[in-house]
Amino acid sequence: MEKPMSEYAADAPRILRDFLTYISTIQGKSAKTAHEYYLDLRLFFRVVKRNKGIVPRDMPIEQIPVDDVDIPFLRDITLSDAYDYLEYMSGERPTQQNSDATQYGLSGNSRARKVSALRSFFRYLTDKKHVLDNNPISNLESPTIRKSLPVYLTTEDSLQLLDAVQGEFAERDYCILTLFLNCGMRVSELVGLNLSDFQGDTVRVLGKGNKERTVYLNEACAAALQAYLPKRLQPHDKDKNALFISRNRNRINVQTVKWLVKKYLGQAGLDTRKYSAHKLRHTAATLMYQNGVDIRTLQSILGHTSVNTTMIYTHIEDNSLREAAARNPLASVQPKKREEQPAGQDE
Repeated sequence: MEKPMSEYAADAPRILRDFLTYISTIQGKSAKTAHEYYLDLRLFFRVVKRNKGIVPRDMPIEQIPVDDVDIPFLRDITLSDAYDYLEYMSGERPTQQNSDATQYGLSGNSRARKVSALRSFFRYLTDKKHVLDNNPISNLESPTIRKSLPVYLTTEDSLQLLDAVQGEFAERDYCILTLFLNCGMRVSELVGLNLSDFQGDTVRVLGKGNKERTVYLNEACAAALQAYLPKRLQPHDKDKNALFISRNRNRINVQTVKWLVKKYLGQAGLDTRKYSAHKLRHTAATLMYQNGVDIRTLQSILGHTSVNTTMIYTHIEDNSLREAAARNPLASVQPKKREEQPAGQDE
């Protein structure tokens, strides 16, 4: 479950703690989103302090304190500071912390999220707290995000993956994969499922921004749950309502689910560099769309706020759409050959 904000914001300055409280209680952002904003803004403060010479240039970025950030510091921030921060993100920032094999430079998606955190924070300072007369980053643009088609498993690949499940926790793991492939849940949503969320043939899913949606369970999901529940480990009291339990009798966590999906992908002979737990969500969405589910229904199933996000699945090659075009009664009509007109005799 999510940690209380007080635990992960212990080193945050008061103005940042106030902002995190605001987006959590007033705007209804999830604890995960608040935590990500905290990390993004903490790093921003660190980069600014280093660039302005407030701390030694050679001080490790992770050791730069931010608890002394105050209103005068924030009033001194300019648009150039934000550009310098994004430059650091695109060139110097390691993609994996504490890894010798890491690469450097964050993706456009990651940098766009950090721009979103900055915008939200400085709007709060300007429009809500009124501690700034002008928003210094009002003209900051988000990095261009290259839209790529979702990667997904075919029906045959999906069956191969399910057939690969074995071992001590086979019923649990099979149920996890089945829910991914049939319901299109995010990893965090699946991990957060509780026994009390199930009612008949439906399950209540808590998505991004604490938005609830109802997902209907098909026969495969019902059968997988029926096989798993008698084998479910007795959890510790704090996780007694959790659906999926780890070998340590706690609620299973995101990293464990990602790991077991990779494990079974490998055992199924599928490319573990290409596919992941999140790609199973893409798989569910793609297979549903290819088999006739309309885009608005798919938006509701996936929990997308905007249908534009769901529209990416319409660009996938779809044999059913090709077949529909071929069945048009005019599909075989050929243009008639027309006699050439003598030169100079236009119709």
